[in-house]
Amino acid sequence: MAEQQNELEAARAEVVRLGRKMAADHLVVGSAGNISARVGEFMVITPTGVAYDEITAPDVCVINGSGEQVSGNGRPSSEYPMHRLIYDTFPAGAVVHTHSTAAVAVSTVCQELPAVHYSILRLGGPTVRVASYQTFGSDDLARNAREALRDRTAALLQNHGVIAFGPDLGHAYERAEITEWLCDVFIRASSLGAPRILDAGELAAVAEAARLRRYTGAAR
Repeated sequence: MAEQQNELEAARAEVVRLGRKMAADHLVVGSAGNISARVGEFMVITPTGVAYDEITAPDVCVINGSGEQVSGNGRPSSEYPMHRLIYDTFPAGAVVHTHSTAAVAVSTVCQELPAVHYSILRLGGPTVRVASYQTFGSDDLARNAREALRDRTAALLQNHGVIAFGPDLGHAYERAEITEWLCDVFIRASSLGAPRILDAGELAAVAEAARLRRYTGAAR
């Protein structure tokens, strides 16, 4: 019990740290976006409506397996349903949701983000899907996000942002960053003309090269 409590407190502290990093990296504005981590049957998640530079570890909400808040100041993020459904569906240890500028822009005009760079393989496939728009915090949005994340680790939310997950907070955050970077590359390339998109054979060659080099991600 003491060990799990220590893990929960460590996770809450890490959520605070990454929340401040997320704001400093301009992936969110104000209190937008949210971060969570799973510790056993519990989820720790950012509180709603609090700016990231004001959140402290005791503010981070702790939710048990029955969906009851057992600790934390304030109320859990409005996107709790999306986080919960991801944990219930995928082998996720952490979830990061951003409102980053390039990702929101791309989500308004594309049905999926194509392979403008081979780093897209680090997100699970040759494209990043766009989940159809639904009101924030709704079960419908959670379900659309789950579908877009099928065999992927990141997705765009139409007119909204990025949702990414990983085995831990570091990987989830990195995947949200990669998604934003790919969207920025796509926008810049599109301003110059029609971007060249990597084909299936080229992506397969990248995956094989990464395997031979024993990279833990699909490509580096």
